[in-house]
Amino acid sequence: MLLTTIFYHVDNFCKDFEKFTKTKRLGDEKKTGRKPRLSLSEVMTIVVYFHHSGYRTFKSFYLLHLKPFLKKDFPGLVSYNRFVELMKSCLMPMFIFIHTCCLGKQTGIAFIDSTELAVCRNQRIASHKTFKNCAARGKTSMGWFYGFKLHLVINPYGEILAFAITPGNVDDRNFSTVSKLTKNLFGKLFGDRGYISQSLFGKLFAKGIRLFTRIKNNMKNKLLPLEDKLLLNKRALIESVNERLKEGCQIEHTRHRSPVGFFCNLLSGIVAYAFLPKKPSIAHSSNLLISKN
Repeated sequence: MLLTTIFYHVDNFCKDFEKFTKTKRLGDEKKTGRKPRLSLSEVMTIVVYFHHSGYRTFKSFYLLHLKPFLKKDFPGLVSYNRFVELMKSCLMPMFIFIHTCCLGKQTGIAFIDSTELAVCRNQRIASHKTFKNCAARGKTSMGWFYGFKLHLVINPYGEILAFAITPGNVDDRNFSTVSKLTKNLFGKLFGDRGYISQSLFGKLFAKGIRLFTRIKNNMKNKLLPLEDKLLLNKRALIESVNERLKEGCQIEHTRHRSPVGFFCNLLSGIVAYAFLPKKPSIAHSSNLLISKN
C-alpha cells in the first residue's frame, strides 16, 4: 500500500533527523506547551499522501477523506486548523528528505528545463499581496505569468536529479541557477532553445558537461552523432515530468495564503512524485541503450 510505503521511508528519515537535531541543540532547551498529538513523520506522510489522493484541495482531502477513512491509521488526528499550524514544522525536514532520499542516480545523460508556477491570475497581480516581495512577473512560450519558476534536471528514467526555485523573471540561462543545478552532473545535458548561450556552453564545458540544444533559424547547423540527435529528440521527456508534477502532484495552484504554504505544497509534491510507481521514461527505448549502473 502506497500510504504504508511513504510512512515507512518518512518515519525512518524522521528518526535520524530528530536524533541529529537533538545533538545540535544549544544548552538545555526547555519546551513549552503540550506535545503534538501527531508526530513529525505522520504530518509529513499526510502532506505527501494528499498529492496521491486525487483531491484538488487539501482541506477537502483532510475533512472528507482523511478523517472519515484513515482515522485508524492516524489515531492522533487534530482539527484542520491545528494541522495547518503543524505543517509549518515539516518544511525544513521535507527539504532535507528530498535531497537525501528522493533524488535519482547520475547516468551521464540529463535533461534540463523550467516551468512556471503561477500564484495568481494575471488580472489579480495588482491586488495580490501574499507573494508581493518574493514573486515576479515572467514570460514563457505560453505567455506572461506572475509567480515563480521551478528549474529541473532529470535523468532518462524520469527521476529528479536537482531542482531550484526562483522568481518568475529569472532567465533560464542564469549561470548562478544552472551552476547549482549541474553541481554534481557530468556527461551530456539536453535543453530547449531557451538555454542557447555561448557563455553558458563554455562554462559548462569547462566543468565536464556538454550542453545540447536545438538551433534557431538564424544559426548554422552542425552535424551531431546519431545517439546525441536521438537524445535531443527525446528532450520532451522533461516536459512530461513537469506535467505530471503540475497535474498529478498538484504543485501549482493560486489559492496559497502564505509563502510557507506554497513551499510546503511544492516540496511535498516533489516527494510525492518520487513515490510514483511509474514515471515518464525513455530508458527502455529500443533506440537508446542507457545503463542505470
